[in-house]
Parts: sequence; C-alpha cells; structure tokens
Amino acid sequence: MLIESRRRAYLSAMQVVHWLPRAELPFAAPSRPELLLPQAPVEEVEFEALAPAPAAAPVAPQARNIERPKIEIPRPASSVKPAAKAVEDEAPPAVARPAPLPPPRFALQLLRAGSCLVLVELATGQPFQSRDPSYLLLKDMLRAASLPDAPQIIGEPIRWPLLVRGNMDQGPDAARDFVQGFIQARLEESPCTCLWLIGLPALRFAAQAEAPAYYQELQVEALGTAWALPGLELLMDEPQRKADVWQAMRQLMARWKSVE
Repeated sequence: MLIESRRRAYLSAMQVVHWLPRAELPFAAPSRPELLLPQAPVEEVEFEALAPAPAAAPVAPQARNIERPKIEIPRPASSVKPAAKAVEDEAPPAVARPAPLPPPRFALQLLRAGSCLVLVELATGQPFQSRDPSYLLLKDMLRAASLPDAPQIIGEPIRWPLLVRGNMDQGPDAARDFVQGFIQARLEESPCTCLWLIGLPALRFAAQAEAPAYYQELQVEALGTAWALPGLELLMDEPQRKADVWQAMRQLMARWKSVE
C-alpha cells in the first residue's frame, strides 16, 4: 500500500499528469469533482515530441592517403657500444678472496726426557700436575722407553690463539710457524735424537701431519726425526692403542738408547 505522497511521486516520475483510480484507494486524498469530467484525447503529437529522435547512422571516416617524406639521418660508422665492450674486456677480472680460516685452539707443553724432546697436548689446557692420570701415563711411557720418568718442563705451555683481540693473523699457518719456531729455538740450545709428538695438535702444527701418521717415524724439515703418537686422553679412553705404541716403540728405542 502506498501513501498519497509516495503515489504522487511515482506518477510524476512516469510523467503522468492526470490520473483517476478505478476504486477508492486507502489513505488517498479526497477526489476532486473536476477530474471526473471526460478528458479530451491526447494527441499523438505530444508523444512524438517527447520521443527521442533516431540516431543517425555513423559515417565511416575516409582514410587519407598521405605519404610522409622519409628523412635519413647520417650516423657515424663506429658505435659507442663496442667501445664500452672493449673497455670491459681490458679490465682485469675480479678475483674472489678466500675467507680467512678461524684460529685453531690448542695447548701444548714441551718437555725434555734424556735425549728426547716431548711435545704433548694438554687436553684441559692446564699444566701437568703430579697426580694427573694423563701425566702418570706419560711417566709410564717414558719408563717403558728407558728414558727418565721425571721429564723437565721447558717454558710455559703454548696456548693458541695467542691474542684474544687484534689484527694479527692467528690462522693455522701462523700457528704452525709459531710452534715450529719455538721447537727450533729449543733444538739450537740443546739438540735431541727424537721428537715425540703426542696428540693431534702436536702432530698437526709441528709436522704438518694428521691422525693416519700415528705410530710412524717422520722426517720433519728443520726439526729432524719425529715420532707420532695419539693423545694421552685417547690412549686412556682406548687402551687397545697401547699395544701399537709399544710395538712402534721397540723399533725406535735403539735411536735414543744408543746415545746413552
């Protein structure tokens, strides 16, 4: 149901000026008597005037056949790009620098037992104590080799890296040079018949060798004859290795026993 105001709004939107309901509309305003009189027929001209005019057919535009004159621009014989490429070819290729290796960490102690020098790894980083199990094992090995079982400690332990901060190179090569230089200085003071290298750091930074060289005799430049041995901690953890140490010791024992 529509109220009167909304009904008139709809009729105005449809351009209906006069209208007459067939029945009484609820909520409608009272009818006016003049509207009940017969109305003259609406001329068709009015509707024709209101109707939109038909759109004219589009006319296709005619293409213009106009030729533009071609203008040629003279260009130089040599281009810029080959010259730039030649400059790139002349430039040396960039060489990627390898990243510096981190400094190794180890602690070594040098001792003298008779005519032999012993470079041994300090697994804990601390000097030997008289009741340390590893030091007692070292004394047993020296006794079995017919060497003094109270070795003389030479200098302070070699701890690497030397400096916690700074720009000094402390990579593996620098560590190897330092360890070998330290041993050479001691050999100049008092030569030895055999250098014991006990532990992988001692073997690696004094003789440039790895674990497969255990129990073997090595010839190290500027250091002479060396004997590669597993670390004391490894011998205690794996006692079966002691048999290999004893077998290799029997073959080398004559080297330092002849000096006595």
